[in-house]
Amino acid sequence: MVFTKINAYMNLNKTGTIFILIITCFYFAFLACNKEEDRLIKEDLDLSDKGLVKVFNATVGSVRNNIYVDNVPISGTTGTFEFSSAFPGTVYGFAVEPGSRKIQIRDTLATSTQLPVELTASIVAGKNYTIFTYDTLTSAKAKIVETVIVPTDSTRIRFANFIYSSTAVPNVDVYSVRRQANIFTNVSQTQVTDYIPYSSLRNDTLYVRATGTTVNLTPVFSFFPAAKRSYTIVFKGRYQTTGTTGIARLLTFFPDY
Repeated sequence: MVFTKINAYMNLNKTGTIFILIITCFYFAFLACNKEEDRLIKEDLDLSDKGLVKVFNATVGSVRNNIYVDNVPISGTTGTFEFSSAFPGTVYGFAVEPGSRKIQIRDTLATSTQLPVELTASIVAGKNYTIFTYDTLTSAKAKIVETVIVPTDSTRIRFANFIYSSTAVPNVDVYSVRRQANIFTNVSQTQVTDYIPYSSLRNDTLYVRATGTTVNLTPVFSFFPAAKRSYTIVFKGRYQTTGTTGIARLLTFFPDY
């Protein structure tokens, strides 16, 4: 009977010790998770010492692209960054350390004929930038512009002309049906205009026209801007309406802020 009590006591003591060890492990794991969460939250929220970059892909025929900053992949490995897409698609930019940075945009498929696009950008902390890739797979190019974000009660829009053509094409105007007037005039290829104020929460139809003409080059483009936002409207695709290289003459837009 004495030995039975002693064994029962020892088993109980062993069980209690194991229980305490388990609780202790959970406690330290919880502390570690909290520290990691705190660290991640600080990194996600404190971007004042970084530059923000957004990329719009107007390279005709491109189907999968990845972005590298100083040889570090930024946009993942799934290759979903396609023609007529902006990255990031749901936020205003990805953070880049200030200074001189080598930025490369290339197809993720090893056998692709797309020419890698590479540029050196001088990134300044607190500033925003947009990179536009354009032309075609075998002669892809890129242009970076500063995106001047000015928080305001009105909507702002700008226009970027990255239409592709193997021959010279005229400059273009952007015509607003609601205003019954051009809102951008004489914009050349690869030019990105300054922002202009624009009425929000009102639908408008926009057309691109060769400068000084009234012939619409694009299909109906319906635009309904949200309040207090800044947008870039891009003219992209293939200028000619014949042939099979890419999509002919379309407009698209994405939010900058």
